[in-house]
Amino acid sequence: MSGQKSRVRLTAGRLADFACQPGKSQAFLWDTDTPALALRVTPTGRKTYVFESRLHGSTIRVNIGTAAEWSLEAARTKAQGLKMMVDCGTDPREVERQQQAAQAAQKAAAVVKAVAVEKAWTAYLDDRRQHWGDRHYQDHEKLARAGGATANRGTRGRGVTIDGPLRPLMAMRLQDLTAPAIEAWAAEQAKTRPTPARLSWRLLRAFLAWCAEHPEYSAVVPAQNPAKTRRTREALGKACVKQDALLREQLPAWFAAVRNIGNPAISAYLQTLLLTGARPGEVLAMRWEDMNTQWRGLTIRDKVEGERVIPLTPYVHQLLATLPRRSEWVFASAIREPGKPSQPIAKPHHAHATACKVAGIEGLTFHGLRRSFKSLTEWLEIPAGVVAQIQGHKPSATAEKHYTVRPLDLLRLHHERIEAWVLEQAGVKFDPKAEPRTLHVVAGNSKKAII
Repeated sequence: MSGQKSRVRLTAGRLADFACQPGKSQAFLWDTDTPALALRVTPTGRKTYVFESRLHGSTIRVNIGTAAEWSLEAARTKAQGLKMMVDCGTDPREVERQQQAAQAAQKAAAVVKAVAVEKAWTAYLDDRRQHWGDRHYQDHEKLARAGGATANRGTRGRGVTIDGPLRPLMAMRLQDLTAPAIEAWAAEQAKTRPTPARLSWRLLRAFLAWCAEHPEYSAVVPAQNPAKTRRTREALGKACVKQDALLREQLPAWFAAVRNIGNPAISAYLQTLLLTGARPGEVLAMRWEDMNTQWRGLTIRDKVEGERVIPLTPYVHQLLATLPRRSEWVFASAIREPGKPSQPIAKPHHAHATACKVAGIEGLTFHGLRRSFKSLTEWLEIPAGVVAQIQGHKPSATAEKHYTVRPLDLLRLHHERIEAWVLEQAGVKFDPKAEPRTLHVVAGNSKKAII
């Protein structure tokens, strides 16, 4: 052991004069007053106090500190304390590791306590993105987004966007996202936008459940989800059950009015909504690459599950084939801002409302068209599982005992039957064997070529 080497009484002068001999990697100068203490010097001239002893038959060595930072007396005192630990059977290195671990834990806890909701929210989205569809991910981004961005549409005349419902929570510390704080947020949001607030609340509950499952956040998130309280639920209220849907008898008037819309993209969009039963955003997100004319399939970017493939039925195929290919979007906007990527058309609420007014139909929403697809299939007694698969819903156990995922060709058998029946009821004369761009629609006594 190094302690067997010659010793001297360490003094300031001897410390200053001590140097490493040429060809050596290090040299030790051992103290007589404190036998376990030595000064170690390297060829670079760096001088460090070290402690060395034996515990359970093994040599242990602990660095105390540099001679520039520690006085000789302080080093001796430290070495004496370490020797007392060893004499009691304690390894000072293990004590130091435990102390460092405790300090690291304290620092980590302090960081977690200070972490903002937005930082944890971003980590949540990054972790879950691979499991979500694009639309579902975009909902999370949109509802937590800061406002103030310039926009030409969707601002109700303001010209700029407003904060998403979740935005007020993003600047808070995660540990301050308590039940009372969420209840106050819910009460405030419910005053002006209850529907987006209810969706935001559902997303918030899932986010907090995720935080509780992750060690980096679980220390400041209670096991009992603070978003799941009766006060919050009552503040947001229940969503009104919407019953709007097309009656079979309304199909001729609706098709006639929609087909007379001057913008072919809007006209095709509304008809595609009804005949596919897809969500409005899913149809807007369609790209030309999503159309598979070989296997007659149409890829839908599902809001939740990622994507699904439904039949590209003959009439819908004809509708889409008539549209100009301005960009990658099927329903591409004719307006494109310089320097910005192309965008799909905005949801044509006004155009649809006008068409419904002409048709004498009140209160029919875009989601009502999706609801109409399902209700109209009941006239044909289509299996619930077929409708659910086309629409991107999983059927309930009462609707279908086993959820059978049908291949595209089998699904097409049912979907084309649905389409043909709807067109028949609407008075639309259509030849399924017609080539694209030769579609003719008859609504009432009028005949109009689609161009």
